[in-house]
Amino acid sequence: MDGRDWSLFLQPYEQAVEELKVKFKTMRVELKLREAYAPIEFVTGRVKRVSSILDKAKRLGVASDQLETGIEDIAGIRIMCQFVDDIHRVAELIRSRQDLKLVYEKDYITNYKDSGYRSYHIIVEYPVQTALGYKIVLAEIQIRTLAMNFWATIEHSLNYKYKERLPEDVRDRLKKAAEAAFLLDNEMTLIRQEILDAQTDFEERSNIVSRVLGGIQDLYFYHRVREAAQYQMKFNELFEVEDYHGLNGLYASIQQSIAKAKKGG
Repeated sequence: MDGRDWSLFLQPYEQAVEELKVKFKTMRVELKLREAYAPIEFVTGRVKRVSSILDKAKRLGVASDQLETGIEDIAGIRIMCQFVDDIHRVAELIRSRQDLKLVYEKDYITNYKDSGYRSYHIIVEYPVQTALGYKIVLAEIQIRTLAMNFWATIEHSLNYKYKERLPEDVRDRLKKAAEAAFLLDNEMTLIRQEILDAQTDFEERSNIVSRVLGGIQDLYFYHRVREAAQYQMKFNELFEVEDYHGLNGLYASIQQSIAKAKKGG
């Protein structure tokens, strides 16, 4: 191990990971607002451990003074999607961004690895503002379905346990598991619309409950205690029988009462 200050070396990568996580999470929220559906399920990120950096540099023959260009995934972002089609949508959104530069892409979904590993990788250059000015760092963005990520997490753990020398029987079982995960993704794609409709319905029901309860609290704020209590009783009745159409009507009535309360000071 060289004598560099690793905390100082990794700081720009940590900054890049935090900034990219925020940007992709914000993109998810914006897509949800615009389209009522976001192809991003959730976003995670990590900076590679020093031991992992050194192991990979040794394996790839990267000199210690070439780590910044020779190891492309010191900063790593992982974007999880529900469906395989979402992966390609997210990749296109990343290509169109102006705040990073695409270096190259690796499609391990169409061209999956012999092990069964499937994922879509995008290597980007990302500028971070350090105390000494701008610094360009490499980052790897992995885009996967939840099923792909589950399999990859297990494989990573087993490779760590066996030092990249998996027993043949474990390797075969992992391949079968990868195929099962692939079939699951295909099945989910076939019933995609039914899944999306169910999720939308659940979200709409959750939202109307939140709006009604929020409106009742507003009436308490305006000291309309009797009205608020009556609405609360009506809410309890409608919620008990899952009458969401009735809850929508109740919300409209609550809004009228709030408007009157505002006019009355």
